[in-house]
Amino acid sequence: MISYNVYKLAHLLGVIVLFLSLGGLTIDAIWGDRRGSRAQIMATHGIGLFIILLGGFGMLARLGITGGLPGWIWGKLLIWVILGGVAALPYRFPALARPLWVLVPLLGLAAAYMALYKPF
Repeated sequence: MISYNVYKLAHLLGVIVLFLSLGGLTIDAIWGDRRGSRAQIMATHGIGLFIILLGGFGMLARLGITGGLPGWIWGKLLIWVILGGVAALPYRFPALARPLWVLVPLLGLAAAYMALYKPF
């Protein structure tokens, strides 16, 4: 049986990998440096999202939250869906790359706030 702390570490690893990929993607779009790195960035992005979900749902199972999900979990899921879709924007709309450089960490902060304080 995997412990809560192992799931928490996996979740945090996924967050780190996701933000690594989004940072790389944003810089790649800002600089316009297309040296074939897009496939690696997008693969890293998908792996990060998968690890986040694996760790997050593992923690929920260890906490005994298996039925109806509280509102703060729905809020976090919405943020992760947004961060999943954000990967398509900088290459399609390079002008959005700089605003995303600021918006993405704020979305991460909002997700952390929901996990720590469970406002709803």
